[in-house]
Amino acid sequence: MIVATTESLAGYRIIKALGLVKGNTIRAKSIGKDIIASIKNITGGEIEEYTQMIAESREQAIDRMVENAAQLGANAVVGLRFSTTSVMSGAAEILAYGTAVMIESV
Repeated sequence: MIVATTESLAGYRIIKALGLVKGNTIRAKSIGKDIIASIKNITGGEIEEYTQMIAESREQAIDRMVENAAQLGANAVVGLRFSTTSVMSGAAEILAYGTAVMIESV
């Protein structure tokens, strides 16, 4: 399945829009990562543990969105966007959303 942030795809024509699709995940920090993050907050630098956690969360949200699109019969998703929301202290939601479409080569 093709997934793009653009509203169109070079070399393809959208033949049918199937609607909004989305996928999300909610992740919480762990005490171990919090301790490491606190130390790095003092000394400075990238907090790799959180970078990895957010990257994995984005991938999971995309996978769930693609699954949603496939259930609608789509072969592509256009207009991919992300949204992040704090759900509670120490937990955040990552939402991936876009428009499920059927495309064909031009």
